[in-house]
Amino acid sequence: MTYFFETYGCQMNKAESASIEELFVRRGWTQASEAETADFIVINTCSVRATAETRIHGRLGWYTALRKSRKTPFTLAVTGCMAERLKDDLHKMFPVVDYVIGNFQKQQFAAVIDAVQNDSSLDVVEESPVYSFAPLSHEKGSFQAFVPIMHGCNNFCTYCIVPYVRGREISRNPSEILSEIDVLSSRGVKEITLLGQNVNSYKWNNDDGSCIDFPALMQMIADHLKKTQSSVGWVRFMSSHPKDISPALIDVIAKERVICRHIHLPVQNGSTRVLEAMNRRYTREDYLAKVKMIREKLPDASLSTDILLGFPGETEEDFAETVSLLEIVGYESAFMYYYNPREGTKACTMDNQIPLDVKKDRLSRVIDIQLGINRAQMAKRVGQTVTVLVECVSKDNEAELLGRTEQDAHVVFAADKSLIGSFAKVELLELTGNTFIGRLAD
Repeated sequence: MTYFFETYGCQMNKAESASIEELFVRRGWTQASEAETADFIVINTCSVRATAETRIHGRLGWYTALRKSRKTPFTLAVTGCMAERLKDDLHKMFPVVDYVIGNFQKQQFAAVIDAVQNDSSLDVVEESPVYSFAPLSHEKGSFQAFVPIMHGCNNFCTYCIVPYVRGREISRNPSEILSEIDVLSSRGVKEITLLGQNVNSYKWNNDDGSCIDFPALMQMIADHLKKTQSSVGWVRFMSSHPKDISPALIDVIAKERVICRHIHLPVQNGSTRVLEAMNRRYTREDYLAKVKMIREKLPDASLSTDILLGFPGETEEDFAETVSLLEIVGYESAFMYYYNPREGTKACTMDNQIPLDVKKDRLSRVIDIQLGINRAQMAKRVGQTVTVLVECVSKDNEAELLGRTEQDAHVVFAADKSLIGSFAKVELLELTGNTFIGRLAD
């Protein structure tokens, strides 16, 4: 029997899809090359922005037509945040959906797969709303892997739906994290990315009353990798909340070379007034102070961010504050988007909603500005010789390989395909767009 996945949204969804795929593989299922021929289709959904849900609506309409035209039956399960948000209403809207499995029901997937394999059906039973971490979230054969370490969010930013569809923060037992890393090491994985909605708010309380926070966990992982002589050479983490970035964490990164010198630090806006309305729990000055600390202790680190334009009540003066913050920090990359009202969030009912054309205009302007900053910051690295993890053959030239630097930048260079999945030293010769052109170092 065959399965097929469609995964939308964040890295956590990708990790969870990989953990569900493990269930299929263990039962002897094989991956279909396309949805049209699969026996079991899983759509892992996102609800962070309305555009993501709109796209999934379109896909479910497509599957409705497929069921009518296809001669052989298939099972369709929808999971993830959209499933958690809409629940039974999703099945009513799209009867083509056989199973709606929310974020707190994913333990049921094994039983659902078994039922389909035995040509029967299963009523998904609601479990208690406690998130369960899968023991493994690895795509077999991949030399990179996501490792979820915490789940949920306690922050309740006024624009964000995540706390409502992912629940409160829960941290994973550190022994389970290390066990998963050992499995990944046995599979030859070279890079892991620790995941959480607010990854650096990780906190595990031991039975003896002591507490392991995120810096302590990072140190524990670094020590464990050295002790076990692991294949894992790089450790990344995302996404971090600025309020939880601590001097202790930066000290661990500075000390342990296995931790990549790249920090994604979503600021969202450069205006303290807007940040307060967003309930971000830091001011512009707080954020810039943390950036200064990072720059002083990790001068070779790169910073990336998220920028949200057009939040209710945002003025041109607020917009100018965001632009000036971008120029002060000098991010090497940024994900930029305009405010998208989400039903059930506080911001959705706020006064002074910004017209769509104004939001689009501000987004367009900030993209142009930030692209210039990207290029200027990245150009400073031309001439350096850096370590890259070689990921694949370049799409533009089969004689070249694509690698990624510790600072999360892409490099293309001529080399043999045998280097894919390994670390290599590459000299950065020039910058084209947001990609470095390099050559293998002697």
